[in-house]
Amino acid sequence: MKLSKNFSLQEMTKSQTALRRGIDNTPTPDKIEPLTMLCEKVLQPVRDHFDRPVTITSGYRSPELCMAIGSKPTSQHTKGQAADFEVPGVSNMEVAKWISENLEFDQLILECYTGGNTGWIHCSYVHEPRKELLTYDRVNGYRKGLIDA
Repeated sequence: MKLSKNFSLQEMTKSQTALRRGIDNTPTPDKIEPLTMLCEKVLQPVRDHFDRPVTITSGYRSPELCMAIGSKPTSQHTKGQAADFEVPGVSNMEVAKWISENLEFDQLILECYTGGNTGWIHCSYVHEPRKELLTYDRVNGYRKGLIDA
């Protein structure tokens, strides 16, 4: 099932952990609309702007999968509202700055960034977005804004 021009439900639900542990990571029908909106409002515009594939490292996660990886079962990933991703060959800071300046989003987190294409971007979309910008690393935790390495 296509969620946007370049994104499928399969890639938004793919999980090696789910496969290894036999966890069903199939979203319920009510999660398809938020996943579609995330793809249309955030991921597809990123793909179109940078003219490169976007690598999804984590999209939808069932509550059971969230528990298995140590995430909260209340994560926006369980609601179909969030994805972790990167654009190979483009600095994650550059991608995050472009999103922050050009797109509507609920939460944008530059995670574990130490320069270049390190770490990943977490971005979520909801109908009434907060436009919350954060940087996260294991030493300093969460900090407001996009903070360069």
